[in-house]
Amino acid sequence: MKKKSSTIKLNYYVLLVVALLFCVFIAKLIYISYATNVDGVNIKEFAANRNTQTEVLRASRGTIYSTNNEVLAKDVNSYTIVAYLSSSRTTDDKHPHHVVDKEYTANTLSEYINTSPEKIMQYLNFKGYQTYLGPGGTNISEKKKQEIAALDLPGIDFIPSTKRYYPFGDFASYIIGYAKKNDEGRIVGELGVESYYNKELTGINGKNTYQKDAYGYQIANTPVLTEKAKSGSDIYLSIDSNVQMYLENTLEDFKEEYTYEWATVTVANAKSGAILGSASTPSFDPNILNITNYNAPLVSYTYEPGSTMKIFSYMTAIEEGIYDGSKKYLSGSKKVGENVISDWNRTGWGNITYDTGFTYSSNVAAINLGLSLGKTKLVDYYKRFGFAAKTGIEMANEYPGVLNPKSDVDLASISVGQGLTTTPIQNIQALTTLANKGTMVKPYIVEKIVDHDTQEILYEAKRVELGTPVSEQTIKKMLELMYMTVNSDDVNITGKYYKTASTTLVGKTGTAQVASSKGGYLTGDYNNIRSFAGVFPYENPEYIIYFSVKKLHGSTPAMAKVVKSVVESIAKYKNLDQLVVKEDESKLISIENYINKDTNEVIEKLKKLNVNVTIIGSGNRIINQYPTKGSTVMQENKVFLLTNSKDIYMVDLTGWSNSDVTNYCALLKLDCKIDGYGKVVTQSISEGEKLESGQTIEIGLAR
Repeated sequence: MKKKSSTIKLNYYVLLVVALLFCVFIAKLIYISYATNVDGVNIKEFAANRNTQTEVLRASRGTIYSTNNEVLAKDVNSYTIVAYLSSSRTTDDKHPHHVVDKEYTANTLSEYINTSPEKIMQYLNFKGYQTYLGPGGTNISEKKKQEIAALDLPGIDFIPSTKRYYPFGDFASYIIGYAKKNDEGRIVGELGVESYYNKELTGINGKNTYQKDAYGYQIANTPVLTEKAKSGSDIYLSIDSNVQMYLENTLEDFKEEYTYEWATVTVANAKSGAILGSASTPSFDPNILNITNYNAPLVSYTYEPGSTMKIFSYMTAIEEGIYDGSKKYLSGSKKVGENVISDWNRTGWGNITYDTGFTYSSNVAAINLGLSLGKTKLVDYYKRFGFAAKTGIEMANEYPGVLNPKSDVDLASISVGQGLTTTPIQNIQALTTLANKGTMVKPYIVEKIVDHDTQEILYEAKRVELGTPVSEQTIKKMLELMYMTVNSDDVNITGKYYKTASTTLVGKTGTAQVASSKGGYLTGDYNNIRSFAGVFPYENPEYIIYFSVKKLHGSTPAMAKVVKSVVESIAKYKNLDQLVVKEDESKLISIENYINKDTNEVIEKLKKLNVNVTIIGSGNRIINQYPTKGSTVMQENKVFLLTNSKDIYMVDLTGWSNSDVTNYCALLKLDCKIDGYGKVVTQSISEGEKLESGQTIEIGLAR
């Protein structure tokens, strides 16, 4: 009986424990049903997350435009090729969804992407479900994607994405900069305006949130919560596409003819400070990032400017009232302390006036004036002109330069442009005084920033005055000296090769020694930095041009050729040509915007104006043109109109000029390699051959 009683008691306790556990379980369920937070987890959010799907709506990056409203940088669709290798994707052998014939696929794709058949085969032999085709299979354009899709290759598909595209390629590259995808897949600016205004250009992603079923699909008749994406702001640069094209073409010719380490040329609006164009070599194409130097020449190249600095040391002397242009001095050499500083021709020109000394670029004249002024006063004026300080232009990594003379020798050096360093943009800023009666204006590169979605102008550039370093009378005298330096009949003037026919250019040449990393300066005929600083027209300066080149294996006429080409092109473009006779004025044609217009209608209109028009392709609408809207050309100048033709075929270039060929190739995105001078006599692609974007064409010129 005792055993039976013990068993009953044990069963009683077991039932009691089970009952208690059941009560705890029920209590937990009741608690969870009412609670919002259990064990640190928000139950309602947890349930919602399990039953909702969120899709990101990617925001477009802002577009960068020229002042002519031409697109310089924009987002475009791009694609990555994916090859599916697993036969499990195919359920019907007649309609395979995986790569069946690898060799055929590799050979066919190699004709469309920059990858050899052998390399593609390596990817296709990957043991896995799918594979990509390396760099050649990424960033595929919409056009290329459609061409490959039309091949209907089994197992070949495309993953869509977005990339940054630069329609003009190597064009104002250091100004525009570039942007590319980072590790998180976001497009981020890394140089130029793309970097400086990355925040403004970057949009804000949106999202779609909806309820999903067990398979991840949206449940029918359920609401979708949408937060729209906000596009990045659009930026309009002060860059004039036509002026920039003149600079690019001229430097390209210069590069083909001469050897040098680097060259940079910039044109600015002298009244407002707007940078109208800035080009340099070496440069890069932001579409392929063939970049070798990440320093922007306009703001990051610091060097001793040489004799162009005499513009400012002379103006200081004039402003301070110690200058007498008719006074004579003995040229040749000057002893300062233990150092002897000579004129560039060593022996000098005997006793000459200080006015003449400027036009001859006499070091002795500038040193005499500098020593009379004293270190404190000359440095103070240099700083008033903006040297040794950043201009604040909208570009990253601007350098201030160095100005710190300690002795009379240093004072003598900075008087002639040695012993201090400046940047091209500082020189341009200081030169604005010549066009504004002594008032200096701040240079800028951005005209306006516009909200892409609302078209509200968020920022608009205004003329910013930075003080008046010198008086109008001083400016008047300096312009006279710069005029004589370029335009007088004296055979000894240093700027005689810069005299232009179409407008009156005035300026000053400069040659500076290159500092050695071991101290002192490099020796030799080519170890220097040569420059030209000028304004035009003389009567009322509207434009500044500043050109500098390092270690040029060439003479002054080589440099002058670059400057004159740019100045005369701008003079015609902006109607500054003073030599256009009345009967020729009827031949001037104002170019309109022909983009998106009917090809036949445009041709008919231009024929009535007797324009020398070249139609590219057989499309029914115009998709690009050169020159751009607002340009003024003579009837004999070529006007190029690119149509929306599917296929483009080579034309006969015989007799075309270098610039005509360059413009033609730029519109078609051809890699143009030009050899010789004069007119086209040979071309590597024959008339009638089909053209592909990026194709290389070799052109031979002869006089």
